[in-house]
Amino acid sequence: MKPLEGLVVLEFCQFLAGPSAGLKLADLGARVIKIERPVKGEACRQLSIKDLFVDDSSLLFHTINRNKESFAADLKNPDDLVLVKKLIAKADIMTHNFRPGVMEKIGLDFETTLNINSKIIYGTITGYGDKGPWANKPGQDLLLQSLSGLSWLSGRKSQGPVPFGLAVADLMCGNHFVQGILAALLKRAKTGKGVLVEVSLLESVLDVQFEAITSYLNDGGQQPQRSDVKGSAHAFLSAPYGVYQTKNGYISLAMGDLLFIGSILEIDFQKYTDKHKWFSQRDEIRELLAEKLNTQTADYWIEALQKNGIWCGKVLNYEELDSQPFVNELQLKQTVQNSAGEKLVTTRSPIQLDGEILTSTKAAPKVGEDNVTIHEQFLN
Repeated sequence: MKPLEGLVVLEFCQFLAGPSAGLKLADLGARVIKIERPVKGEACRQLSIKDLFVDDSSLLFHTINRNKESFAADLKNPDDLVLVKKLIAKADIMTHNFRPGVMEKIGLDFETTLNINSKIIYGTITGYGDKGPWANKPGQDLLLQSLSGLSWLSGRKSQGPVPFGLAVADLMCGNHFVQGILAALLKRAKTGKGVLVEVSLLESVLDVQFEAITSYLNDGGQQPQRSDVKGSAHAFLSAPYGVYQTKNGYISLAMGDLLFIGSILEIDFQKYTDKHKWFSQRDEIRELLAEKLNTQTADYWIEALQKNGIWCGKVLNYEELDSQPFVNELQLKQTVQNSAGEKLVTTRSPIQLDGEILTSTKAAPKVGEDNVTIHEQFLN
């Protein structure tokens, strides 16, 4: 039995942050019901990556909304709103990421919802909180990466700001949202009362940077100092930390004693015996490492370094990753199937409980696919 089995979650969220939280709750056993507008459904159904679609919904939508149900309802329709309120009365958790004020107009804000269900866990995600001049500005991942300083941490100094290749603000906010909801469930168990859970994309992406921001606040306001050498990996760490090209690929070097690494690679680092230079002169140190590492293959260097306890590894692309034995040994992939019999290969939950891997075979639902079942179970 999964830990959240028996809990009903009503998800009014769209796009990534809220639905990614719903995915995690579903993987933990909760019954997650997406409340979607009829016909078109949630907006993310039409937001595609590389123009990839399955059963008229984007592959992106499918990656975030597997293992859920769909109940189509028009929140502006009084009859549909009555049905939604009946669902809320029987739910444990409801989540939304509407702009501040939207749920108040509908009559589904937290205080009003408590009159429907006094024990509801009510979760909201905003871009920048629900008060102040930023409250109604669009909370989109790239905008948050840009606003929060995150885009100044990656890439080379000469590149200017470099955003991540993933929706990190959305996904980390989803993780924080789940943490808040699980904490609220514990609080409800103690008090017997409903709990309001609030998370914003801005606060979440700032929390992800707690190391960098704490350094800035306690180091005289010094900005991140990115290297300008190819393969630089961290604005706050010294050499050898980074990625280096070899004769047939790339390897990564984590933290380690530079002088010891130099003795293995036969590089004279005696002029860098002062460890402060490992940061202040890291660019020239990395260039010396890069020149040497490019003389042999990745396997050659990994064998030489790892047998001496140096933390290093190959830099794999997705094809190389997929061929690694641990992918099958750890059962890192799973196949899901939709109601039409179409199958998709995707990742699974990274969590194991009592030695059991959390998997699911249900793909994302079609719009309103579960209306009949939900009517029979909740609304009759």
